Amino acid sequence: MNKTSGIISYINGPVVKGEKMASYTMREMVLVGEKKLIGEVVSIENGIGTVQVYEETEGLSLGGEIESTGKPLSLKLGPGLLGNIFDGIQRPLMKIEEINENFIPEGVGLISLDLEKKWDAKITIEVGDELKPGDIYALVQETKLIEHRLMVPIGVRGKVVKKVKDGSYNIEKAIIELEDESGKKFELKMCSEWPVRVPRKIKERMKISKPLITGQRVLDIFFPIAKGGTAAIPGGFGTGKTMTQHQLAKWSDADIIVYIGCGERGNEMTDVLEEFPKLIDPKSNRPLMERTILIANTSNMPVAAREASIYTGVTLAEYYRDMGYHVAIMADSTSRWAEALREISGRLEEMPAEEGYPAYLPSRLAEFYERAGYVRNLNGSEGSVTIIGAVSPAGGDFSEPVTENTKRFVNAFLALDKRLAYARHYPSINWLNSYSGYVKILEDWYAENVSLHVMDLRNEIMHLLHEEAKLTDIVQLVGEDVLPDSQRLILEIAKIIKVGFLQQNAFHKEDTYVPIMKQFLMLSLIKYLYDKADFGIKKGIPISKVKNAELFDKVVKVKYTVPNDELRLINNITNEIDEFYEELYRKYEQVEA
Repeated sequence: MNKTSGIISYINGPVVKGEKMASYTMREMVLVGEKKLIGEVVSIENGIGTVQVYEETEGLSLGGEIESTGKPLSLKLGPGLLGNIFDGIQRPLMKIEEINENFIPEGVGLISLDLEKKWDAKITIEVGDELKPGDIYALVQETKLIEHRLMVPIGVRGKVVKKVKDGSYNIEKAIIELEDESGKKFELKMCSEWPVRVPRKIKERMKISKPLITGQRVLDIFFPIAKGGTAAIPGGFGTGKTMTQHQLAKWSDADIIVYIGCGERGNEMTDVLEEFPKLIDPKSNRPLMERTILIANTSNMPVAAREASIYTGVTLAEYYRDMGYHVAIMADSTSRWAEALREISGRLEEMPAEEGYPAYLPSRLAEFYERAGYVRNLNGSEGSVTIIGAVSPAGGDFSEPVTENTKRFVNAFLALDKRLAYARHYPSINWLNSYSGYVKILEDWYAENVSLHVMDLRNEIMHLLHEEAKLTDIVQLVGEDVLPDSQRLILEIAKIIKVGFLQQNAFHKEDTYVPIMKQFLMLSLIKYLYDKADFGIKKGIPISKVKNAELFDKVVKVKYTVPNDELRLINNITNEIDEFYEELYRKYEQVEA
């Protein structure tokens, strides 16, 4: 037994303690027992180390060895990430299926990227060039959609003294050799490693100024998410969290998607794994998987790996961000991740805080969400990581600790509503309980790229929806007939806003994704109809005449009847509104005369 090996003295599920571990370091990756299970040191006290094991510990026995690896839990970063499906610690599930068809065997090791596969590399530097961390030294066409840019690792710099020719190489092949001022040499391969819990280095954080365009009307106009921003989608069972995230993954204008299925039910994750490879990227007509990485850590997989899965996801996202890409992370769901924290914390015998969660839950959530951002990279390019986390509060109770603490660290809160979901109103985002802190920040972008009036229009429509909510309470008590016509009109227009604008059909060709300009014109049309009808009511025309059912219905159906590439057709409906109300005004003026 070598001198660095600890000896297992205690086993409690994924928590293992070992003696003779004084020489180990915190967060060091270790190999536990005969099967060399992968674990991480989480505490060391009086020579006794506590290890969090990322695999099933069934069959582990006392007296076994805990071997040091001398490095923290790290990911292998290089070509082969896109289109792949990993578990929570970056082991490829498709490769593991070849080894064992039905389940992940213990001790399969820390396999990650395919070391044999060859990639066509184009070397972009010359002998004699000075390279520093972040500089791009080779390009690989990883998929038809994404060019992989190989970057000098952190802590490495020097002059190029040797390079290979353009050609096909595996990721372990040294393709560049650098020499620093002291004469020390470094080999640069087509892959590198990075510890999952350490944010990757950047040059500077930039001001958030661009929206993540999703094609979902309730988001793009009402509650925008910014590139480099953070958003939470909380909702009880069956409210459509996963469906909403699927729509964002498919349609958002991010270059790369990292989807983390963290502690979700196995059948739900199976749907994702079966559906994603079949999806076609609407912008390029290529398979969506060519710009997607899936991380699957279902609720029946090792609980400690679930805790690590979101760090794995965000590290992969930062890696592609450093190349100059805009990356969106879908974490589904952070509640299951927090439950993994709670379970491990209990086994570590830590003092529980609210509802049994560990006292450090808020700081761990903050660590995760703060890795989002719009940045200037070390190589001068711009990139972003946008984090969208689903939250699954038990019983839909938004006052529970995970939702409450998440609220503190995200700038967009998209509250899903059970009543809307049961009424088949999707996305079931409640417009009264949701908010986005990016509305003001993105005002200039909307003014420049859509219209000067977008945010004013949004605020006016939101005011109508809030008025309708107050009036609905009155109607439930005393009925609609007691309301004056101006308020009854607000109720009618609110129906158009809800059905014609906020409700969106993910299975309809024209409605699943809506360009931002069409969204603005649709909302302008609804406001124009309201202004014309309101003017009629102010003239004393009764609401029974002001409300033209056929015209109102046409405005609702614009989302289906006006193709996304023929927006001029909206003008025809505007003209119909003009004709109808001008005729109506004339009639009533003649009657009064």
